[in-house]
Amino acid sequence: MKTIWLIARRELLATLRSPLGFVVAAMVLALDGLLFNLLALGGGEKYSSEVLAQFFYTLSGTTMVASVFISMRLLAEEHQTGSFPLLLTAPVKDGHIIVGKFLGAFLFLALLTLITLYMPLLVMVHGKVSWGHVFAGYLGLLLLGAAALAIGTFGSTVARSQIVAAFISGALVVALLLFWLLGRAADKPLDDVFSFLALHNMHFRPFMAGKIHLRDIVYYLSVTVFFLSAATRMLESRRWR
Repeated sequence: MKTIWLIARRELLATLRSPLGFVVAAMVLALDGLLFNLLALGGGEKYSSEVLAQFFYTLSGTTMVASVFISMRLLAEEHQTGSFPLLLTAPVKDGHIIVGKFLGAFLFLALLTLITLYMPLLVMVHGKVSWGHVFAGYLGLLLLGAAALAIGTFGSTVARSQIVAAFISGALVVALLLFWLLGRAADKPLDDVFSFLALHNMHFRPFMAGKIHLRDIVYYLSVTVFFLSAATRMLESRRWR
């Protein structure tokens, strides 16, 4: 556990110091603020619950995009800097490397997400805010972000280039998002299967509405564990090439 935390701390500090981390943070926070102003607070009078639902909906999109760009450097950068062979020969388990790097990226994403807490406070100026709704929404964002980061971590182990890693990760995220379309087109029982596998439509909407379902928590944690396990297997295969 100590090894994982040391790797996570190193990854977090590296992201905070990198130009990429600064650019991603600036763009995400600026876009979140703009969308909050245009979609959540604009368009006439609304109930606070509607404003919060729109707020979390817009943040879910920027969270997934940010996850792809944050995670693309996790392993691919090691190839570009020439430190990948040193990483493979280090006396550290592959699973610890993957989890540590993922955790460092997740802490950075969580920091970006929690900075936006001031936005629900602005809603209080115009009406009452259910803090249960706020908690559920942010929990959903963190779970969705963890799943997207795990997908990105896998993409970064597959590719030697950060750009290729971002493309692979983005393609996987989009593919999982589009499963809900297959759910609408397929016949039973496949429609339920495809709908359940979709990354956003079925599982994030309850969080948007301030509802927490165990089914949705299990889904996001399962996606996270699956892709981190796949990333570990990929790193192991690289070790023995």
